[in-house]
Amino acid sequence: MIRLATRGSALALAQARAVADALVAGGARVEILTVRTEGDRRAEARLAAIGGKGLFVREIEQALLRRDADVAVHSLKDLPAELPAGLTLPVFPEREDPRDVLVTREACTLGELPAGALIGTSSPRRRALLLALRPDVVVTPIRGNVDTRLGKLASGEWAAVVLASAGLRRLGLTPRHVTPLDPEMFVPAIGQGVLAVQARNDDAATLAALRPLDHAATRVCALAERAFLARLGASCVTPMGAHARHVNGRVVMDAVVASDDGGRVLRDRGEGPAADAEIVGRRVADALLARGAAAVVALRPVEVSGGR
Repeated sequence: MIRLATRGSALALAQARAVADALVAGGARVEILTVRTEGDRRAEARLAAIGGKGLFVREIEQALLRRDADVAVHSLKDLPAELPAGLTLPVFPEREDPRDVLVTREACTLGELPAGALIGTSSPRRRALLLALRPDVVVTPIRGNVDTRLGKLASGEWAAVVLASAGLRRLGLTPRHVTPLDPEMFVPAIGQGVLAVQARNDDAATLAALRPLDHAATRVCALAERAFLARLGASCVTPMGAHARHVNGRVVMDAVVASDDGGRVLRDRGEGPAADAEIVGRRVADALLARGAAAVVALRPVEVSGGR
């Protein structure tokens, strides 16, 4: 029996069931365990103020390390760059749509929203990019799960909210007015749309059961994006993003670093052989650091030995 740990939200359970179903299809028996995290207990607090998205994974990782669970499923964008000793990300299932979407009460694009329109997001990255593109709108925090945010939009306080397309798709939700945001301009979060499947690196039987779930192109993109995150020394609440694509055996990655108010935005693109995905990610980070990224937003660049 493989014990699979996850948060108890509707989206987290949908993601866990997708992994569980794939394991069952391979002949495994799976039990899903729900874990309440610090992020769940403090659902109305701003993430940047209480420690970032790592608060959504810590207790689940501890369950793995205690051997109370065998596999954990997270959203990859919630994982800090550095994993706890003893844990690994052995597989990356195929990525869902990585784009952000603008969900509005009335049919309109971001450019068509009136000046002063209230847009809800608690993501520093989304806030910075919204203000960079539309400095005349008002961006305010909005917390809660996807259903809660859509309910708050319907209540009339906000003209729009920004959500991850992947979350809507995994929940089977189809709001009436949804506009995908171009990932080259509105660069997604690191790992957005990717499931993080975590296990102990000494659990050979579980690692073998997970192996068929790996999707090669998704792995390439995830490694490039997370190498960028690690080199910058950024956190999950830093206003920055990276979006990698696997194209004809190569990885192409767009990245952005922005000031909190969107007043300064640095962008870069890099590419290279898929086999060098992590090198590509680090090179893009180096290019942004060379252009002053650490002066735009608080970063703790990490020197990485090996190929650059």
